[in-house]
Amino acid sequence: MALKTRAQIRAEFARRGQSYTGWAKQRGYTPNTVIAICNDNDKNPRLKCTRGEAHNIAVELGLKEGEVSHAPTLRLAAA
Repeated sequence: MALKTRAQIRAEFARRGQSYTGWAKQRGYTPNTVIAICNDNDKNPRLKCTRGEAHNIAVELGLKEGEVSHAPTLRLAAA
């Protein structure tokens, strides 16, 4: 899978007419974290997405390679 830039991800959301919040809620993620990752700077990101929810989001969006550490439904059940 080819990695995507944040600009490409924003363009995909715009093309699909989907909100970041809707995408986040469908997958059990915090909307503010998804928004922060998508709107971050590619060259010097504020969120490094190295672990936890930010890592899982980055993997699902195609920003980085890796594995989602646990199923989103488990996060919802624990909350």
